[in-house]
Amino acid sequence: MSMTTYDSFGARARRFSPRLVLSELMMKQWFEPVIPFFVMIALWIAFSVVIRDYSSSENILSLLRLFAEFGFVALAMAFCLITGGIDLSVGAIFAVGNFSALFFLLVMEWPAGLAILATLAIGGAVGAMNGLLIGYLKARPFLTTLVTLIILRATVNLLNTHYATSFATNSTDSNVWDFLGSGNLFGLPVNAATLLIVLLIGHVFLSRSRYGWHLTAIGASRKAARHAGIRVNFMLFATYVLSGVLCAAGGVFYAARQTSTDSTTGVGWEFQALTAVVLGGVSLAGGKGTVWRAMIGALIVFSLTNGLVRSGVPGYVTSAIIGVLLLAAVGIDVKWSKNRGKVIQKTYVNPAYFELSPPPSVKSGDASPYAQNDRLIHAEAIGLDQVEGPEDVILDRQDRVYGSTRDGNIIRFSGPDLDQCEIFAHIGGRPLGMQFDQDENLIVAVAGMGVYGVKPDKTVYKITDETNRTWYKLNDDSRLRMADDLDIAPDGKIYFSDCTTRYEMTTNTLDILEARPNGRLVCYDPATKTTSTVINHFYFPNGICISHDGKSVLIASTSLCKIFRYWLEGPRKGQTEVLIDQLPGNPDNINRASDGTYWLALVGIRTPTFDLAMRKPDFRRRMVKEVPIDEWLAPGMNHGCVLKFTEDGRTLESFWDPTGVSHSTLTSMREHKGYLYLGGLENNRIGRVKLTGVDESWSGYEAYWGAKRRDRS
Repeated sequence: MSMTTYDSFGARARRFSPRLVLSELMMKQWFEPVIPFFVMIALWIAFSVVIRDYSSSENILSLLRLFAEFGFVALAMAFCLITGGIDLSVGAIFAVGNFSALFFLLVMEWPAGLAILATLAIGGAVGAMNGLLIGYLKARPFLTTLVTLIILRATVNLLNTHYATSFATNSTDSNVWDFLGSGNLFGLPVNAATLLIVLLIGHVFLSRSRYGWHLTAIGASRKAARHAGIRVNFMLFATYVLSGVLCAAGGVFYAARQTSTDSTTGVGWEFQALTAVVLGGVSLAGGKGTVWRAMIGALIVFSLTNGLVRSGVPGYVTSAIIGVLLLAAVGIDVKWSKNRGKVIQKTYVNPAYFELSPPPSVKSGDASPYAQNDRLIHAEAIGLDQVEGPEDVILDRQDRVYGSTRDGNIIRFSGPDLDQCEIFAHIGGRPLGMQFDQDENLIVAVAGMGVYGVKPDKTVYKITDETNRTWYKLNDDSRLRMADDLDIAPDGKIYFSDCTTRYEMTTNTLDILEARPNGRLVCYDPATKTTSTVINHFYFPNGICISHDGKSVLIASTSLCKIFRYWLEGPRKGQTEVLIDQLPGNPDNINRASDGTYWLALVGIRTPTFDLAMRKPDFRRRMVKEVPIDEWLAPGMNHGCVLKFTEDGRTLESFWDPTGVSHSTLTSMREHKGYLYLGGLENNRIGRVKLTGVDESWSGYEAYWGAKRRDRS
């Protein structure tokens, strides 16, 4: 069957779901301020209708010039909130900046540049006092900055009274000062253009720099940040210094524009700024927020205030509305922070309708090659109770046995009786599928980490942990979430399955229950050191095996209970076809056999109940939400089964442990010199069964690389 048939219209339609889109949107951090963003747009449209010329270019530039100074104050508040603190003195520092700039320029008669620097320094000094008390002396941010607010307000009022006459009678002839007050830069008012530049720098600082990450970490958990070695005291100190400088910068632009000061300058701005940043999505609890969220909220508050005033609404009504907005924003922030995870959890799993092909009979005594038998019951146990879930097994040229175990290790058994156990390598993650390359490096697919290699001297190295991103997906799928099996083509390319782009190792069962094509086949090319996705939207690809002739890749789809072939060469290159359409269970790893056929492990056996449940997406959704995970409906996991099939997809025979006592949940098998070695995800041993009628000199490594090795030597 061609890829076009496999990727039918029905299959494509099942990829998409409103609930699926919603859940993925809620996973994105940038989606959180989407409602405030649309509120901002709605306010603009409403006032454009009510107020004449509100949306004209002249009015827009005028509003930007008025807004920019408040934008600096809101940004200062945002930085403090992200660290888990608060700065109630931002409005007062803004007033101090306004007074200081005018004082240095008109009374001291300093040059404009020096006056600006001195004003910023004063703002930083006030912020430093807050930072010293909060960062090093462990004072409460709310009380500390509230006291600073009271002191600064009183000081500014006294100074205004004393110097009001001087400000009114003196003037300055400075082109720089005039430019700051009424000039344009890049077609924008100079204060708005400066704010935009500061926002861009702030975005890079918060999202791309170590210090920005440290600020967020401190806001999320100061205790954890200290344990991580972050200088919490200094970072808090620096944040309040930055807050003071930003407020002073706003004061400079305000002074240049107004050239006056009075007792009402910046009054109430601390609460407007707090309302703005919380409304935009900066959390009061700390640890979450961006400069853009702060600006969205600031634009909402500014637009609402300006629009209501211009519409003739009394100031006290406007203040009341801002207060109600603050209460609503705080309530939403608290509730959303507590329940966001629950909401995502309830909407993230989105099962689809899924109908499996009828299963073949496995009834004992039938003539079917799938008929149950007891050929694995008496399998020899290697490393009994020395391994934890050897998902894959493989043997090297020295006949040593390797197992990838649950604890992140690769275990190796050696000696004449394979009774000498050692940790060959500690990789971490969950090592799954393995294969030796031409140079006898052990290549390992590691869930949660990608593809790694282990050299013969036990050195562990990374091969790849990402692939190209699917441009139209909401979630970034470039990271390899669950690389679970791999094989190596004759040209050295590593083909591996990434069985799900939505779930992790501990939750990958949900992908099978969801029954959506979330997996992919990926290829790493060592010649170019690049990784690319070969097949996207695949139903839980698991086992990967390069065919004996190296011209195709066999892929086991665990959820579809099918085996596919993807052509690497020949007239059908790039096409995918079904090789085995009806299997009695969920296939896992595939490996070569000595006679030109293939071995296949079935990790679970199908049941009529589970097949029926796959056609009932609502039932599976309710089961995931309401039933404990250990009581979920699942295929029969207490039967161990290995199949042998031909190049054209014809099943020849099967090996069973119907009791599941020794080898349940079989996930892999490997033929080597007359024996079949068995691995299982939940087993406490590696099994070994003597085969009859096979080439007892055959080994996997020689079959893959023997001829090339002889050519090299």
